Amino acid sequence: MTVRASGIPDLAGPDLAGLNLEGSVFDRLDLEGLRTQWRERYGPPPRLRSLELLRLMLAWRMQAEVRGGLDRETRRKLQRMGPLQAEGLDLGIGARLTRQWKGGQVEVIVEECGFRWEGRVFPSLSAVAFAVAGTRWNGPRFFGLRGKG
Repeated sequence: MTVRASGIPDLAGPDLAGLNLEGSVFDRLDLEGLRTQWRERYGPPPRLRSLELLRLMLAWRMQAEVRGGLDRETRRKLQRMGPLQAEGLDLGIGARLTRQWKGGQVEVIVEECGFRWEGRVFPSLSAVAFAVAGTRWNGPRFFGLRGKG
């Protein structure tokens, strides 16, 4: 595997042909490293905060390049289904979420790397909800972004 001057490994080298990505340098890239890999290969990276999800998406795209991706019938079915509908709100960086909880107000600020509450950054709204309530909650539901159904 070659390493570019930036210090980021070139994943397009011979290792890609074997697609042995587990346990490789690929697993050790941080979120920004994965975004750089995506940007260099496919253009602007997806707006994700999840390191693991971006890692899986990048691995799938690389695998699809080598092995061909989805078969024709699957692509047709997906095309007939139409465009994806966003399931929730797109919370931009700096957005503030508030709710009342046990007599106090909880305020969370959306940041690029997660959700800030009381000086700590959490990876998900569910993690914030757990810290606030002490029990597991669906984070978007806890902050009123989804209905109770």
